[in-house]
Amino acid sequence: MPTAFNPSHRAGPRRSMASLIAALCVLAGSLFGYTPAKADIAPPEAPPGANILPGSEATQVRMLAETVTLSVSKTHPEGIQGQALVHAVFTMRNTGASDESMEVRFPLTFWNGLSDGWGNFPEITDITVKIDGRSVSTRKIYTENPSRFEDKPVPWAAFDVTFPAAKDVTVEVSYTGPGTGEFPNVAFRYILETGAGWKDTIGSVDIIVRLPYEASEHNVVYDPQTGFSATTPGSVISGHEVRWRYDNLEPTEADNLEVTLTMPEAWQKVLIERENVEKSPNDGEAWGRLGKAYKDVIGLRRGLRQDKGGQELLALSIEAYENCLSILPDDSLWHFGFAELLWNHFYFDIHWVEPNEYSVMVRALKELKTALDIDPDNQRALDLAQQINWSLPDVMSPPGENGFDFLALTATPTAKPTDIMPVYLTDTPVPEDTEVVAQLATLTPAPPTEPPADTIAPPATSTPLEPPATSTVQPSAVPASQDQDSDKSRLPFCGAALVIPVVLTWYRTRRATSR
Repeated sequence: MPTAFNPSHRAGPRRSMASLIAALCVLAGSLFGYTPAKADIAPPEAPPGANILPGSEATQVRMLAETVTLSVSKTHPEGIQGQALVHAVFTMRNTGASDESMEVRFPLTFWNGLSDGWGNFPEITDITVKIDGRSVSTRKIYTENPSRFEDKPVPWAAFDVTFPAAKDVTVEVSYTGPGTGEFPNVAFRYILETGAGWKDTIGSVDIIVRLPYEASEHNVVYDPQTGFSATTPGSVISGHEVRWRYDNLEPTEADNLEVTLTMPEAWQKVLIERENVEKSPNDGEAWGRLGKAYKDVIGLRRGLRQDKGGQELLALSIEAYENCLSILPDDSLWHFGFAELLWNHFYFDIHWVEPNEYSVMVRALKELKTALDIDPDNQRALDLAQQINWSLPDVMSPPGENGFDFLALTATPTAKPTDIMPVYLTDTPVPEDTEVVAQLATLTPAPPTEPPADTIAPPATSTPLEPPATSTVQPSAVPASQDQDSDKSRLPFCGAALVIPVVLTWYRTRRATSR
């Protein structure tokens, strides 16, 4: 017989601590014979754009200004996650008293000699260069790899430039820059630190990322937990563009820029379904597709986006699913889709942070139960129920003759008083779930009863026994059951302690040459 739902069994560490433990366990496993799935490994890097470099000799030429525009394409070839047309304009001034002629270089792959993380060295292949508006030819050269981790020579596009004394020269570099990432997000990077070889600071830097539709916090991702990128702070969004501006910049590795975007094909689905519901507000299928489109673009490897735009999209997805199901209340698949959204929101965003908050969980389970009541053979709903059982077995029992048992909705609580964790309801619980959440909140022990009438009482004249004078026993504020379980609150070992010194040593070494 399945056990009852016990809230105390689902209390866990905060998300950040759980993530740290998991990461250390994976690293320990990799060192001791366990290989994690590729889904947990960063996707291959794409060669980033970069500032041009002077020759190895000292120079009096200063980069007065640069403007770099990355125009993100709506579509991209198979095999890459996105692409942008990059156009960089550099205004150079020779501050010396004599002309300078030199070989200027542009990195065709990773300027620091590292691979894409998978042992490959992809290259930019369509570079074009103009000097004062005139096209010039480039040649491919190689330099020694500066990395201690790789030995393959680094390829560059080289071209000759003469910088007259006290005059400005405009250098334009254009190419197609691939993005890196995994659905639903793609990242583009631009390397500024390679411009440090010119004289003094860079006078002004303007980086512009231009989208094929209106840019917003909904399709520019500021959540740093994508697993492969983090948008550089300080941007300004206007129209179709995301902009960064720097003045008198002495570029270092910390100034290298990256931006994470919702993949254009994923965001265009959102735009299409928005238009569909505007045209047909009573079309339940259109509302369902819009809810799913929103859900798709906020998904991360572990949970949902937590930045402001992601949270707004979560609310829009919930609203779209509600509209869908108000029109199509008997559609099992849309009930499943809504349940999946709510469960992911609960498990990844709430469960580890607010262990006493149940309303979203209850609503997710009710949507899932409705999906299976309508169609017991809905395989996607069955898979989600199995996933919930694996994750929180006190919430969902394994399938039996009558299917899954939704313990948190139907089981009679049997928890011991010392095991019960109080449940605090939100100020605005979901109306249809109020009864169930309130039931969870009433998991309190029954009041003590009077002793039976035939209980033998001690004589009225009896004197209570005094404890021995030498007794040092003190009452404990911690129930015995908690004391016995105290070891369970300790962090799991999982080999992490063995690898922490290795991690620290590797990290210090890696920083010197990391991208």
